[in-house]
Amino acid sequence: MDAVVSNIPFLAKLGVYRFSQEKKETFLKLLILSLTAILSFSTRLFAVLRFESVIHEFDPYFNFRTTRFLTEEGFYQFHNWFDDRAWYPLGRIIGGTIYPGLMVTSAAIYHVLHAINVTIEIRNVCVFLAPLFSSLTTIVTYLLTKELKDSGAGLISAIMIAIVPGYISRSVAGSYDNEGIAIFCMLLTYYLWIKSIKTGSLFWSTLCALAYFYMVSSWGGYVFLINLIPLHVLALMFTGRFSHRVYVSYCTVYCLGTILSMQISFVGFQPVQSSEHMAAFGAFGLCQVHAFVDYLRSKLTDKQFQLLFKSLAITVGVVTVVVGGALTAMDKISPWTGRFYSLLDPSYAKNNIPIIASVSEHQPTTWSSFYFDFQLLVFMFPVGLYFCFSNLSDANIFIILYGVTSIYFSGVMVRLMLVLAPVMCIMSAIGISGILGVYMKNIEFGDSKAKKRPDKKIDTSYPVKSEIATGIVVMMTILLLTYTFHCTWVTSEAYSSPSIVLAASQQDGSRIIFDDFREAYYWLRQNTPEDAKVMSWWDYGYQITAMANRTILVDNNTWNNTHISRVGQAMSSPEDKAY
Repeated sequence: MDAVVSNIPFLAKLGVYRFSQEKKETFLKLLILSLTAILSFSTRLFAVLRFESVIHEFDPYFNFRTTRFLTEEGFYQFHNWFDDRAWYPLGRIIGGTIYPGLMVTSAAIYHVLHAINVTIEIRNVCVFLAPLFSSLTTIVTYLLTKELKDSGAGLISAIMIAIVPGYISRSVAGSYDNEGIAIFCMLLTYYLWIKSIKTGSLFWSTLCALAYFYMVSSWGGYVFLINLIPLHVLALMFTGRFSHRVYVSYCTVYCLGTILSMQISFVGFQPVQSSEHMAAFGAFGLCQVHAFVDYLRSKLTDKQFQLLFKSLAITVGVVTVVVGGALTAMDKISPWTGRFYSLLDPSYAKNNIPIIASVSEHQPTTWSSFYFDFQLLVFMFPVGLYFCFSNLSDANIFIILYGVTSIYFSGVMVRLMLVLAPVMCIMSAIGISGILGVYMKNIEFGDSKAKKRPDKKIDTSYPVKSEIATGIVVMMTILLLTYTFHCTWVTSEAYSSPSIVLAASQQDGSRIIFDDFREAYYWLRQNTPEDAKVMSWWDYGYQITAMANRTILVDNNTWNNTHISRVGQAMSSPEDKAY
């Protein structure tokens, strides 16, 4: 540590060499983590540097439009907003059909900046929100991995998630979508969950419930989270690791988190009425049964307890099946949605809901996509899995479940590669940290060789220990360098081109910009009546309402399949039949 500090002039000028060993380590960790956060932000700015500060894709334009309305009109007007420019002639109730976390976050940042006299346009807040939260994600990833292994693995995971293409694809500057903040919310919830089960503290459990509420308000993918945590609790029960700490943590998170999540209008009573949330409710009931059984065991003899336990298990099982079946038959518990079915059965959407199957991000993931988005992480993930199994703990069981389930779901739907990216970085960091931790100790430097005692016995079973260790460390360094170059190239070439502004290269190497989409929307805004109705395919609906400010028949919300099918039928028919 002293050698590292003395060889860096910047640190020497600050007088860091005077710090104690513990303070030096803390300072270097903070420095590395700060640089990683800056790297995470800056590597997502390719699109802004090449084009301009512009919103990408289709859905982000709806989010931008609603955010602008929120900042101008206030929360209550936003919450009760009936949008008559969408789905003509039906319209859309905005407050009850969106996850408002993204909009509220942007509006809050906008108002805070203006309160301290930092004048910034709301569009720029929206453009740079995802890179900002990616920096926060690196910090949370460090904290989570530190809880799983140590601070060394935490720093590696933070650096990896800062540049991993699987996460960058949804968090580049201009990608103003729910996923931009949802990954931060998800990892924050996981970190606080691990802290709560380690301590059994109501404080950490309450914070976990609040983080879960933020996650629910931001993205519909919270369903994955609220099924993973109960799965972890069940795994702890079956492995004999269930304890009072887990009981307190889960009961607090479930009760408080469910009550808070029901405050989101779009969610409503789904946490207690839909099949997707029943696993969490069932785990909560099992926690009560488990705690009651433990209490009875302490009061009864073994023979009495066995008899009572069998009777209780049969009774609870029968009651659960009867009550669950009756509520389902009475439509009190809604069945799984089509997208949830398509995760369990990849052919379901193709056979039953073609509009879901037609979306490119709902297609199964190819093997090449895994390598393209993760590169080195594909090979290091199993290594991290091995280290987690070799040092099994409550926290490691959670990350193993997260890794295995996300691997499956990302294989079914390419969109869920985003959920896999964080655990890929965490597992790979654990594996790399474990390998380097083993072999770095075996490297003998010049000073250590000179100081070696001549009377010390040489291990004949491992004669080239230092050389092998050096080779392994050099190989890992080369692999990490290739990972860095690969991530930078993929980010620059594949994930930093906005679909609304296109670019091409001419024969002489110069670049030409095609801005036809925005020019067309501007023409609509200037040359059509304000009450004009525009019929287009649903992909362009959000952009037309946001940039042309015209009423459209269908848009990217796709909530009314009949409406969309009629528009498609009209567009594919001859003119006389279309009218």
